[in-house]
Amino acid sequence: MKYREQFPRQVRREDVWIPTRDGRTRLHARIWRPVDAETDPVPALLEYLPYRKSDWTAPRDAQRHPWYAGHGYASVRVDIRGHGDSEGTPGDEYDAQELADGVDVVNWLAEQPWCTGAVGMFGISWGGFNALQIAALAPEPLKAIVTVCSTDDRYDNDVHYTGGAVLGIDMLAWAGTMLAFASRPPDPANVGRDRWLPMWRERLDALEPFLHTWLAHQERDDYWRHGSVCEDYSAIDAAVLAVGGWNDPYRDTVLRLVEHLPEDRVRGLIGPWSHQYPDRGLPPGPAIGFLQETLRWWDQHLKGADTGVMREPQLRAWINDPVPPATSYDATPGRWVGEAAWPSPSVTWDERPLGDSGDPVLVRSPQHTGLDSGRFFPFGNASDLPPDQREEDGRSVCFDSAPLETRVEILGRPRVRLRLDSATPRAHVIARLCDVAPDGSSTLVTRGVLNLLSRNGRDQAVEWTPGTYEDVEVELTGIGYAFPPGHRIRVAVSDAYWPWVWPHGERGRLTVLPADSALLLPVRDPAPDEGREPIRFEEPEQAPPLPVTYDQPADPQPERLVTHDVAKGEWTLEVDPNYGGSRTYPDGLRYEESARETYRIRTDDPLSATAVSEWTIRLRRGNGLGHDHAEDQGDDWDAEIVTRTELRATAADFIMDSRIEARANGETVAKRAWHRTTPRTSA
Repeated sequence: MKYREQFPRQVRREDVWIPTRDGRTRLHARIWRPVDAETDPVPALLEYLPYRKSDWTAPRDAQRHPWYAGHGYASVRVDIRGHGDSEGTPGDEYDAQELADGVDVVNWLAEQPWCTGAVGMFGISWGGFNALQIAALAPEPLKAIVTVCSTDDRYDNDVHYTGGAVLGIDMLAWAGTMLAFASRPPDPANVGRDRWLPMWRERLDALEPFLHTWLAHQERDDYWRHGSVCEDYSAIDAAVLAVGGWNDPYRDTVLRLVEHLPEDRVRGLIGPWSHQYPDRGLPPGPAIGFLQETLRWWDQHLKGADTGVMREPQLRAWINDPVPPATSYDATPGRWVGEAAWPSPSVTWDERPLGDSGDPVLVRSPQHTGLDSGRFFPFGNASDLPPDQREEDGRSVCFDSAPLETRVEILGRPRVRLRLDSATPRAHVIARLCDVAPDGSSTLVTRGVLNLLSRNGRDQAVEWTPGTYEDVEVELTGIGYAFPPGHRIRVAVSDAYWPWVWPHGERGRLTVLPADSALLLPVRDPAPDEGREPIRFEEPEQAPPLPVTYDQPADPQPERLVTHDVAKGEWTLEVDPNYGGSRTYPDGLRYEESARETYRIRTDDPLSATAVSEWTIRLRRGNGLGHDHAEDQGDDWDAEIVTRTELRATAADFIMDSRIEARANGETVAKRAWHRTTPRTSA
């Protein structure tokens, strides 16, 4: 990593309040811009998040916003209404208020004397989501966006549902995380010592756990259509650079955006990365000079310079070479390839029957199948990726190819078509594509889920009629991968995948006819690569890092711990999401964070499934921390939040219990608890 301290333009930083259209609520913004922008205006770049610019994203913000400003942009970081230091109360994710406020911010930026009137938006995850969604609202000043690890489909490609099934691992975990995050107070150093506590109380009084809403909409209805730009790609006028990683769950969005947006307004980039910006150097790499790459995008679309970005291939993708299974890789081997169009004429469908026998095969997996699935959101941590799949394969029914005679390179979304019958009206089918080495080790390549209730469309729930066969198709998540000669291609089929997929209330059984079932591979011909200019990126470069001190935990716990109570037949997975832990900031702020997720299930009982998310967050300044400027920043400030969210189910209902306790300087500010049930319509 190269840290750059000298830039073409000298940079200043300022904090400002931005008004919204209701005339009562202001959003808090931090702006980095050239000091001479009033006389030589610049375009504005907006990153718009709930994650708190003053602490949680401050290290990341320091890496990129000053860098953009030094290259002739006003780079702006805004806290969403009700979060961080912004006024108002928190709402649902990507709700109409959030998007309307975002449009207001875009228009406000364009009107500033230091702005040329051209605005771009960028962000990863939440910020990438709302960049797409605000682009679909088409405010006139918004000319271009860079959306990283985001989705165009809030129902089928987000943290709530997958293939029409409840995403057990993140439906609960992310709802619990956001309950804790939305409970955090504003910082008195930014909003004033007389205002922070009343603002905090207002937020706490307005809270409603996201989980209640998400589980009230188990089919794809208008709630999920809101904010899903796949409903109308033509609404997006801005130029879109869509970026993803093969180890991020949102990577299919890049393929869909490149396919559906006009060629002269979209480019796609997919590397080997996890749920991170591609320049951060977190596993798996290799990292790239992402800031330089995006600067070319901004200069092209916001300054009118011909940087050559629109002469790049429409899709640039990393093809992974095979590696032994591991839960983390510093860097994965492979190469960059370019596709002038997507779908690509270089990719053809290769249909491979799963077997030649007419005999039926029974699929009835133990309920703990899926414990080796890895993290839904790989974050660059040591235990994120799926380990060797041999144990998972043993809990599934596997269909193996013969050893390959030649290299098979794939790019796109494989599919598994199954002729099957279900013994119960409700069931799931999970298909995993694995690379089996000669030594028997099994590396997960990609996977897919289908709730059979949603086989005719995600907007409906149609029960199966046991005793009848149907053809169903499981679409796997996209991948670029090369199977080498001598390896086998494995399709592993199960009807359980805990905790990724919340089980139906009744344990079932699938009957599959292999001869009438097939794997469909998007096989890529590498021949057109010969003679093409290699795809290259600069080395990563950032602004100097923020001098933050990170603590090592006093009592370190495993990131992922699986235990088995043999007598009870119960399996427990404990997860530390490890978002950053505890740290001290240069302004004297001490931020302490601990979290634990716990998932339990018994081998033979789908109704034994429970998931719990627990968080403790503490923010303090002063109190003997040893910072001689603490009084200027809000002396003796100490706020603590403790939350717990639990999900379980009967055959008929989901049961949700959540609670929070908030304390200021040791005294309770609020205690709230919620108990809700909702019928299981599809899940």
